[in-house]
Amino acid sequence: MLNGVEVETPVFMPVGTRGTIKTISQEDISEIGYDLILTNTYHLYLKPGIEVLEKFGGVKNFMSYKKAMLTDSGGYQVFSLSGLFKFQKDGVKFSSHIDGSKHEFTPEKVIDVQRSIGSDIMMVLDDCAPANSTRERLEESLVRTHYWAEKSIAHWEKDKRNQNLFGIAQGGTDLELRVKSLKAIQNLPFSGVAIGGLSVGETREDFLKVLEHIAPYHEQTRPRYLMGVGTVIDILEGVKNGIDMFDCVLPTRNARNGQVFTSNGKLNLRNESLKFLDSPIDKECGCKVCKNYNLGYIRHLQKVKEFLGFSLATYHNLYFMKNFMQKIRQAIEEEKFMDFYANWKKIYSKEIFSVD
Repeated sequence: MLNGVEVETPVFMPVGTRGTIKTISQEDISEIGYDLILTNTYHLYLKPGIEVLEKFGGVKNFMSYKKAMLTDSGGYQVFSLSGLFKFQKDGVKFSSHIDGSKHEFTPEKVIDVQRSIGSDIMMVLDDCAPANSTRERLEESLVRTHYWAEKSIAHWEKDKRNQNLFGIAQGGTDLELRVKSLKAIQNLPFSGVAIGGLSVGETREDFLKVLEHIAPYHEQTRPRYLMGVGTVIDILEGVKNGIDMFDCVLPTRNARNGQVFTSNGKLNLRNESLKFLDSPIDKECGCKVCKNYNLGYIRHLQKVKEFLGFSLATYHNLYFMKNFMQKIRQAIEEEKFMDFYANWKKIYSKEIFSVD
């Protein structure tokens, strides 16, 4: 329960980085039934800025969104977007990717920014080491991440409001360091625990190896969040290994690039074979796009880059993900998850299918 909003897990969170989920409205999100979405501290801090968000009483009022929200700390964006940052003991200095202006994030400041944003779940500032980092770099990341986690807890506990704070475990693909970091973060009184630094360029084999290795060490009393992961197969693997929460830009980004998810697998909406088809994206889907629009028309919109084509595909993909998570929860309740896992993994292990 997040400020009166009940969120069932496992859950997928659509990503609204700058205070919007690209190409669709808050009414669409509500209509689909999402109770929890994600925005980004780094981007909202830069634009529209904290003064604007405080004037409106937080980003939820600003964007007319009524349900629950998680904000990423922005640390990953500091390191990945600007390319111009410098670690300090108590934080990181960085240059804005927008105008080059100079800024500083500390564990305390990141929490204060998220207090102004008014999110229901705040993430701590952490050090996400790049893929294929050396052992030395990963150990450095853990020292920094754990120290910042302790400072974050101390600052949050002075004024918790109605906001929850999640810690982030790191460790790259080093199994020993992964367990060490997970235990360190779980030893602190966070509301939930996130796994960071996966799906950042490591091999598929290493991704699965880490998930499976740390699964027995997960504490069962708090939500477990796998950050930045949200393909069908990755969600299946995550749930199998004890993960409760997921987020990813792929359902929305792929939609804008003409790819949709269906009960038969992934479909390329720009495929020539769809040109004359008077059938929905997915005959088994109950979304308003599948009820009202044919593939031939949606393909046309995608080919000529009309915004409606992006919007329809995004709506469908998010509806699919919401329905997919509901099916996962049902399979778990009925103790049929492993059969569900095998079936969907087989479907989504295929390349993009074609419609005859």
